[in-house]
Amino acid sequence: MAFSTATFEVPHRLRAIVRARESSLILLAALIGVVGGLVATIMGGIVSVMHVLFFGLDPGERLSGQISLNPLYAFLTPCIGGLLFGLVTTYITRRRGTEVDPIEANALHGGRMSFRGSLIVALQTIWSSGVGASVGLEAGYTQLASGIASWAGRAFRLRRGDLRVLVGCGAAAGIAGAFGAPLGGAFYAFELVIGSYSIASLAPVGMAALLGFLTAQAFSPEKIGIETGALTGLEVHDLIVAGVVGLFAAIYGIAMMRGVASSEALFKRLRLPPAMRPMLGGALVGLIAMVSPQVMSSGHGALHLTGIFKLPLREIALIFLLKSLASMISLGSGFRGGLFFASLLLGALGGQIFAVSANIVWPSLHLDPDAYAIIGMSAISVSIIGGPLTMAFIALESTGDLWLATAVLIAVIISAQVTREFFGYSFATWRFHLRGETIRSAADVGWIRDLTVARMMRPDVRTTPVDTPIIDFRQAFPLGSTSRVVAVDTEGRYAGMVMVPEAHGADLDATGSVRDILHLSDNFLLPQMTVQDAISGFDRTEAEALAVLDNAEHRHVMGLLTEAHALRRYSDASERRRRELLGEF
Repeated sequence: MAFSTATFEVPHRLRAIVRARESSLILLAALIGVVGGLVATIMGGIVSVMHVLFFGLDPGERLSGQISLNPLYAFLTPCIGGLLFGLVTTYITRRRGTEVDPIEANALHGGRMSFRGSLIVALQTIWSSGVGASVGLEAGYTQLASGIASWAGRAFRLRRGDLRVLVGCGAAAGIAGAFGAPLGGAFYAFELVIGSYSIASLAPVGMAALLGFLTAQAFSPEKIGIETGALTGLEVHDLIVAGVVGLFAAIYGIAMMRGVASSEALFKRLRLPPAMRPMLGGALVGLIAMVSPQVMSSGHGALHLTGIFKLPLREIALIFLLKSLASMISLGSGFRGGLFFASLLLGALGGQIFAVSANIVWPSLHLDPDAYAIIGMSAISVSIIGGPLTMAFIALESTGDLWLATAVLIAVIISAQVTREFFGYSFATWRFHLRGETIRSAADVGWIRDLTVARMMRPDVRTTPVDTPIIDFRQAFPLGSTSRVVAVDTEGRYAGMVMVPEAHGADLDATGSVRDILHLSDNFLLPQMTVQDAISGFDRTEAEALAVLDNAEHRHVMGLLTEAHALRRYSDASERRRRELLGEF
């Protein structure tokens, strides 16, 4: 997880202009928007070419939009492609470790991403989707566009807050270009990558999303956005039913995320070498594709609602189940990609199934299956991916129907709240949880981890041997000289804290030693602890100061930290983050 420094830095005068003027940051965001749109277009085009070459399609055809595939291509391509992917990825992982994605970069690293690592992730995603694994390209779009943005921002030496916003601009441009939804792309950045909305970030993110959309529309040979059929008007009762759809979507979304984790655990339990797992996963996906080609790749081709929903309900339900299984197998076996596209398709299928089934059971409802496909698409996506406003705007920009967007908003709010209440994670943050991270959003908490006890402590600690007689201690440390002294044993190990006023107490037997008045012998701080850990330690021990030791085993004293200093540093850092968020520099 190494971050390479920028290969160059722009001249100092230009850096100063960009750092000093918000309009300059907007211009830089506009450039990132164009780059993000190109990234989405180029990556999508490469995958389309791979599908033509590997699966024998005609140019312009989408893999997941096929009715049938040559069984030999369907099985061997993801199988052999998975083997090659596994071998190369295992080698790269051993050399570089795990790459940081935009959410983790903004949450923990102040927007710092590796450009080389982002390019590797994008290529892995292209290959995974190109050989038919049931994963989406959106992870590659956002990774590469945000990686380029981070690289450019570091070349300009942007402040931490500005760099985080620029990373969000890259993600916004990629999503806006991929889905034909500039508002959806902008709110994807606010909700999922930046973790907050502010007036200061509105202009750069909005500009990047708009130019990402326009660039993709200008260069893409075919429509990228979601296509829908003609929708009938919704009734008032549809708003209530949309809430029910949101509830079921949350239940399914939680099951899907747990299913991916269980699939990954199952592949590990098979004790196959990591390089072989994608081959097995690809073989299984290939077998499923022989039944339903719609499960392959991101599912974008299947997400043309004017065509796929002409199928009988039984076939739609079969595609829904097989696509869910294929996505869990693909991600669990190690293929690289996201669940955004897949969750859109699954949600659309689930909404269609719900509406048709409800009409059979309760004909008087007259639910429009196409409308509920949009509602279900948004509700399941927000459960898995997060971002209620993101999905509401994608639905609005896809249909142009404001009343439908109202029903979508109800569904996504309920879906998001139920998921948050009973699961607590989106898919991205759930993956962090499985790795041992504690973050649940892209909100900037990295500064807390950077503000460690080692950075806050005073290294000039006054110490005394633990067997020092009280009378000698009084002479060495008269009242007013200091408040507390650290006691150490004959080997220099921490023994406890001596309070100077207590040592000078009139009722204390002066014939004793400081060992008799030790405090906090088993309470101390470690240098790697964060400021929050330190504050919790002060609260737990009710102490005003604690010694800092190298580790719990050797117990060598490194410094001293007071509660007042820790709180002051925490307050100052919090205020800086608040001012950065509001654009007050």
